[in-house]
Amino acid sequence: MAAEIKDRIRTIPDHPKPGIQFRDIMTLLQDPIGLNLSVQQILASWTGERVDKVAGIEARGFILGGAIAVALEAGFVAVRKAGKLPHTTIGVDYDLEYGTDRVEIHTDAIHEGERILLVDDLIATGGTALAAIDLIEQSGGVIVGCGFVIDLPDLGGSEKIRKRGFTVSSLCAFEGE
Repeated sequence: MAAEIKDRIRTIPDHPKPGIQFRDIMTLLQDPIGLNLSVQQILASWTGERVDKVAGIEARGFILGGAIAVALEAGFVAVRKAGKLPHTTIGVDYDLEYGTDRVEIHTDAIHEGERILLVDDLIATGGTALAAIDLIEQSGGVIVGCGFVIDLPDLGGSEKIRKRGFTVSSLCAFEGE
């Protein structure tokens, strides 16, 4: 099944800068079979788990997370970059290669003890995902696990999440990134 997903992902060389191989899942998502496979395979990793809400990381995590939330009959939480949400927010800052960034959720998005599945398109260094995990935990949520379409294992993000004690599921990996 990983090949069916991987074959639908476009690679754009030297984007956004020379030497980067950008993994574009839009070709996967625009294909009805690819989108369905992605949603169903991420769901399969969490069969039998109670999930109250799915948290999707901006922006492609919204697409996948929304579809997964509907399938699970769960709510959806948007994890957004700073300043994008209209109501009162809480946020977590995290380090980038050069500088910092911030993710936020609404203060009323997650209630104490709710079980949250975190979803995004790609896990690389793990900075954004780990910040989202911290944000969910600060809100009183319990992380059920983390689901990604793509893992870039050489960058170590999935391993960092596992070392924090969380289950990570990914549908395909691009080694040597």
